[in-house]
Amino acid sequence: MIEVRCAGADDGDVLGEIHAAAWEAAYAPFFEPEFAARAVQSRRTRWHARIAEGPGTILLAVLDGRPLALSVVLSSSTRPGLAEIPTFYGHPDGWGSGIATALMTETLRRLRDDGFARVHLWTLRDTPRSRRFYSKCGFTGTGAERAFDFGDGNPLDQVEYERAC
Repeated sequence: MIEVRCAGADDGDVLGEIHAAAWEAAYAPFFEPEFAARAVQSRRTRWHARIAEGPGTILLAVLDGRPLALSVVLSSSTRPGLAEIPTFYGHPDGWGSGIATALMTETLRRLRDDGFARVHLWTLRDTPRSRRFYSKCGFTGTGAERAFDFGDGNPLDQVEYERAC
């Protein structure tokens, strides 16, 4: 059974574990091992502060009692009137289970309920798994690209996707 709920103050550790495991599997190969290790550790510990700061809505998806996916949604800072999904991660243990699709469905429903008509997101150009997932969920590429520096001084190319809520 899949449950999707708003993350609470006690969810920082599980959000961190989901983010770290997903980021390590999908993104770490793009970086030097030392930087990747520091980045994974940072993702494990930053979520308590993000919950406390409260920007946007953080959703947590749970499969059979185990938290395995998270999303963050907020008003876009670069596209007025649109929502943005700046964070969407699924723990590798949940890949292929349907939990990410259930989370995206609920994420989009909440955005509609909040009055948003459209949503956009950015993902790395060279991550075919995430790009297939977003396409499967009805997102289409806008043609926009940008370089994003994760902090190691070597920007990676991101592509933008958009869809109706």
